Amino acid sequence: MRLKPCGDDQPQGFLFDGTFGMVKKANRGNDRGMPELVWPSKSKQPLPGGTLVSDLIQDFNPAHNQDPVLENRLILGDNLPVMSALLADFEERVDLIYVDPPFFTNKGYSTRVGRGEDSRKPEEWKLAEGYADEWDDLASYLDMLYPRLLAMHRLLAPTGSLFLHLDWHANAYARVLLDEIFGYDNLRNEIIWTYHGPSPIRSAFNRKHDMILFYSKTDQYYFDPDPVRVPYASNTVNTFKSSSKAGFGKMPDLERGKVPEDWWYFPVVARLHKERTGYPTQKPERLMERIILATTKPGDLVADFFCGAGTTGSVAARLGRRFILTDNQPRAVHTTRARLILDQESEDPVKNTHSRIVFQHEGGIKRAAPKTASDLGYSDPELEGGCIRLAPKLAKQVLYWEIDPDYKGDIFRSRLSAARPWRKGSLVRELTLPDQTRRVWIRIVLINGEFLEQEIK
Repeated sequence: MRLKPCGDDQPQGFLFDGTFGMVKKANRGNDRGMPELVWPSKSKQPLPGGTLVSDLIQDFNPAHNQDPVLENRLILGDNLPVMSALLADFEERVDLIYVDPPFFTNKGYSTRVGRGEDSRKPEEWKLAEGYADEWDDLASYLDMLYPRLLAMHRLLAPTGSLFLHLDWHANAYARVLLDEIFGYDNLRNEIIWTYHGPSPIRSAFNRKHDMILFYSKTDQYYFDPDPVRVPYASNTVNTFKSSSKAGFGKMPDLERGKVPEDWWYFPVVARLHKERTGYPTQKPERLMERIILATTKPGDLVADFFCGAGTTGSVAARLGRRFILTDNQPRAVHTTRARLILDQESEDPVKNTHSRIVFQHEGGIKRAAPKTASDLGYSDPELEGGCIRLAPKLAKQVLYWEIDPDYKGDIFRSRLSAARPWRKGSLVRELTLPDQTRRVWIRIVLINGEFLEQEIK
């Protein structure tokens, strides 16, 4: 593929020589007449209609967070109709969008669901389906990405920012699309996240970095580097202390630290055992902490439309931000639910001012009828002495479970819940009901993705 001048009958600009598109002048987002990436199937059609159906509300502390503005959302479904549905309430109201979409690797990724396995022996791992990053060609990948970037631009607040996380496979194409949508002058950083790890590559240098494109919606965007300052290197400190001429006589505030450069080193999650959920391509919490702290304030709204293992929501909640998370993979949503439950089990819920979560699904999804424990050959949960107890055989297969002690037949209100720890420890098999109950209903999600639901009498 090469660039060559367009003919007289072509749009002004340049044409890629081949089946994949052209670059033409575009004025969207700036007045520089920057090139626009064009391919035969590129479309700016209106967003497809979307509806959201509420399935469940989880209040870790029912005495707090009754204001719907404080609701966090976790949504199962194709994020394009989901974002279309969100526009009614959230157009130009999202303060930060971080997305980690498929990278155009043309691979399938599995989820690790076993425990106590040797990380050095992948042939012995217990695996389940994760997600597919497989495409007919680059055009089909961009057909997925482009309309979603347009929708994210509409959702962002005027002071908001987008962080698009990709790697060498498609980053260059995405940057041209973002220049078109956001404007060339609104690119703030191309951040390099570098890491270590083994690699089978012998025909090139080992590929050990991702790119994160940081765009603001306007030139009036929120950015505060102070919460993410890092210490100066020890040799820098020693140089300034030993010579008054260092830095051309300009002494930095060594105690305050420096604003990080646009290359960041954080270990991959495979090396962070306490964070690892088993979901593929999970990103480290420190990476998200830096982004969220620098570009949002407490109480701001953070969105991740490819939420995967739920790192964005977990970190946002811990830092006092609200969140909207979506994914089209049930396993991603279940992993995120389990993670948020475990987060609450390890923290004082009174201190968490954003602990109300609304679980929704996109209206076009057809959900299978739930099964009961006995349908799958397990003993049904038992109610005894004001407690609901899972049989040991069933408990070994549970990812998380929850109880609505006053189910009214519409939205499940989760008042009690427990999740399986990722590495060590056991699932809580017994949950104590409140003093007053009416219709006690239980929901269980198994490690293999099966969904159980039944009344407990």
